[in-house]
Amino acid sequence: MSETNPAAAAEVAAPHRYTAAVAAEIEARWQDFWDAEGTYAAPNPKGDLAGDPELAAKPKKFIMDMFPYPSGAGLHVGHPLGYIATDVFARFQRMTGHNVLHTLGFDAFGLPAEQYAVQTGTHPRVSTEANIENMKTQLRRLGLGHDKRRSFATIDPEYYKWTQWIFLQIFNSWYDDEARKARPIAELVAQFESGERAVPGGSSWDALTAAERADVLGEFRLAYASDAPVNWCPGLGTVLANEEVTADGRSERGNFPVFKAKLRQWNMRITAYADRLLDDLDALDWPEAIKLQQRNWIGRSEGARVDFPIDGEKITVFTTRPDTLFGATYMVLAPEHPLVEKFTPAAWPEGTHDVWTGGHATPAEAVAAYRAQAASKSDVERQAEAKDKTGVFIGSYATNPVNGEQIPVFIADYVLMGYGTGAIMAVPAGDQRDFEFARAFELPITCIVEPTDGRGTDTSTWEDAFASYDAKIINSSGEGVSLDGLPVAEAKARITEWLERSGVGEGTVNFRLRDWLFSRQRYWGEPFPIVYDEDGIAHSLPESMLPLELPEVEDYSPRTFDPDDADTSPETPLSRNEDWVNVTLDLGDGRGPRKYRRETNTMPNWAGSCWYELRYLDPHNDRQLVDPEIEQYWMGPRAGQPHGGVDLYVGGAEHAVLHLLYARFWSKVLFDLGHVSSAEPFHKLFNQGMIQAFVYRDIRGFPVPAEEVEERDGAFYYQGEKVTKLLGKMGKSLKNAVTPESICEEYGADTLRLYEMAMGPLDVSRPWDTRAVVGQFRLLQRLWRNVVDETTGEVTVVDTEADEDTLRALHKAIDGVRQDLEGMRFNTAIAKVTELNNHLTKAGGAVPRPVAESLVLLVAPLAPHIAEELWRKLGHTDSVVHQDFPVADPAYVVDETVTCVVQIKGKVKARLEVSPAISDEELEKVALADDKVVAALDGAGIRKVIVRAPKLVNIVPA
Repeated sequence: MSETNPAAAAEVAAPHRYTAAVAAEIEARWQDFWDAEGTYAAPNPKGDLAGDPELAAKPKKFIMDMFPYPSGAGLHVGHPLGYIATDVFARFQRMTGHNVLHTLGFDAFGLPAEQYAVQTGTHPRVSTEANIENMKTQLRRLGLGHDKRRSFATIDPEYYKWTQWIFLQIFNSWYDDEARKARPIAELVAQFESGERAVPGGSSWDALTAAERADVLGEFRLAYASDAPVNWCPGLGTVLANEEVTADGRSERGNFPVFKAKLRQWNMRITAYADRLLDDLDALDWPEAIKLQQRNWIGRSEGARVDFPIDGEKITVFTTRPDTLFGATYMVLAPEHPLVEKFTPAAWPEGTHDVWTGGHATPAEAVAAYRAQAASKSDVERQAEAKDKTGVFIGSYATNPVNGEQIPVFIADYVLMGYGTGAIMAVPAGDQRDFEFARAFELPITCIVEPTDGRGTDTSTWEDAFASYDAKIINSSGEGVSLDGLPVAEAKARITEWLERSGVGEGTVNFRLRDWLFSRQRYWGEPFPIVYDEDGIAHSLPESMLPLELPEVEDYSPRTFDPDDADTSPETPLSRNEDWVNVTLDLGDGRGPRKYRRETNTMPNWAGSCWYELRYLDPHNDRQLVDPEIEQYWMGPRAGQPHGGVDLYVGGAEHAVLHLLYARFWSKVLFDLGHVSSAEPFHKLFNQGMIQAFVYRDIRGFPVPAEEVEERDGAFYYQGEKVTKLLGKMGKSLKNAVTPESICEEYGADTLRLYEMAMGPLDVSRPWDTRAVVGQFRLLQRLWRNVVDETTGEVTVVDTEADEDTLRALHKAIDGVRQDLEGMRFNTAIAKVTELNNHLTKAGGAVPRPVAESLVLLVAPLAPHIAEELWRKLGHTDSVVHQDFPVADPAYVVDETVTCVVQIKGKVKARLEVSPAISDEELEKVALADDKVVAALDGAGIRKVIVRAPKLVNIVPA
């Protein structure tokens, strides 16, 4: 038998060896036990803790993973990296005396399920729920210690009832700039009614019609509908947020062209919170790279608002350099700017340069043609440093307020509606893009900052713009103000004061951040709890009508169009269900039953993940968003966490300016309105790296199945044809995915857990190597052998004291592993466990019981199934999950002796074993008395002795 099947022979010789089959049996049994016993159920402060003073005294720890999306493709081994890491950390926290909340739900609304529904006719809920069950099965096999009572999916009506409720809180709120917080819209109405606050436009509140009042409130609401430029994707049939459009102007999903179009859509006024979103970053324990991304995305800049008169009205610009106003020789509006039509005359004014018209007969023709051209470009493309500058004169002139000069107004695609006011004053002497545009369109360039590079002030000789914050201002004097000779900072202050005094501007702050586009022309998303009356006024549904559930539809797809046809508009799946759209309702506002039309857009897939941390706290509450006492316990502010939030949040860095920014905004609104005590959702953020895999591509560049590739003489072949090998992502489409099931079947889940944690630092990407997995399997086999006899299955530990070397190895491991697990350095923790286990293996003989039990407890967070099994075999009847983590004895952690190197003229002459606590003076005496040192000096005098106790003595002879 041994000749034909060595593995089978080994199993016969050692029937109780730790094998993949044994691991599978152990893991399934303990997973069933944990579920049946509710081992990972985290008690809440109401009821659970009240009756258990010991439990109530424990510190809490709320640990979260970023929401997974239940893909039909299932998991590959790269997906669970973060889940295993948070599980290890959560288990360690339980063992160090914490009440730990750790669970996992599913972010289940999304485009993939809807696309599958379009292709197959399967309801998105059916395929999504099947995907969730498959993912739960895969995750369960990994032994993750989740409190399953708290799990949910965003598609559950019981969940999205509260997503809709939060939307209504935002819709029925406004931001009070003076109080720096959100307040109920009813308070704003009361101010208008009483006259405490002036109604925009000067009318009295009583004189306004219902529609006019709705329009006024829409300018204040934190959730509002507006006609604004949006990213329209005909190929998907929906509009997209800026963050969902790639750098080359295509949809992140599907890679379709994206165009600028003006449509009526829902928005969230996240810009009202720009300052607070910036300021509160400082108190968060987040990676600096993520904080920087948010700061840059919010983009705070200080400057001035300046009004340029035009045809009895004005164009307002924002500039960070008001000191350069005298150098503004033309203006540029974004092609989408709402004032373009108003200031575009029927004919070109006399003297219009041919280069300004773009070859068109009238300004209207020129503007229309250029707008169509600009609509096909993304914001990134429009801001790119293109060699050729494009634009067109709209046919009107504005007045520069500081010198009265008439300057032409252009539209150009390098100006965006998404920044500032959508209009700029162009100062070509100080801005390279303006400089290139001015040269292309033969516009004047006025030097207003004295060059310090020797180029002189004659701009006709310049090859590029000159920008400086250190040079002096020149050529900048007008009626009532002169900036000549001033440094930049002083000039900015003086011109800002003049603008405010003259009533043509003011100092202000601008942000890059734009309001969040919150509408999607999709079926598979949360319906808006909004209805419109016969006058088109939006009304919120009362809470008693929530959740508003999705109706059945025959066609799940929005109407899609030719991807390149920008002249199209959305048609949503919900709009086709007339019985659902047109309803008669009594909204409880005293007006009785009335006819309404429902909103037929749905919320974006980000909505459900903006608040899910709160649902984990109180998942079955059908009366309120979350019980205040429960929220305060798990997420309220405390020492070191002034804004409260989740204690540890782990996920990918790709969500820096999407999910993380949106969730922070929702948290702040809920905090302002008094619904939660935490102003921030996530106190500590950790970004895990990525598990990568080799991708093999054939001569066409197509990926081939990685498991079928053969290596010969350093080259790689698939079906006899040579292929290229590159390190990249792991995934089904790249044909290099490795499933967790395949590794579990061959080695067991504990081995997979150990391997993923041992591959390297958690925040660093690392390549997957299936051949290396066996190393962690062998570690578990050696651990098993140190406790269990492979032949008899009996426990082999002995009730004797360990020798001093073993005690030192044990307590150094305890000390090191404890520190590493606390710091989430799981790879080095595993290295220390391995070192201790190897020490016991090399020592031979039976392992003392106290050492074996401590070793099992060290392993428990990392490999919980084998730890639970060995703990039970060692005679314990309670679960290892809630045991105390070992504490090191300091006496054994410190080395008894350390090696001190003695050098003479830089060369090692002796090595001394000394106490780690030895003083410099004592070490010098010991070194000078050593026989080898005395012999090496050979009677020579000593000029200097340099001592660095306890490891170095350097002797300099005379």
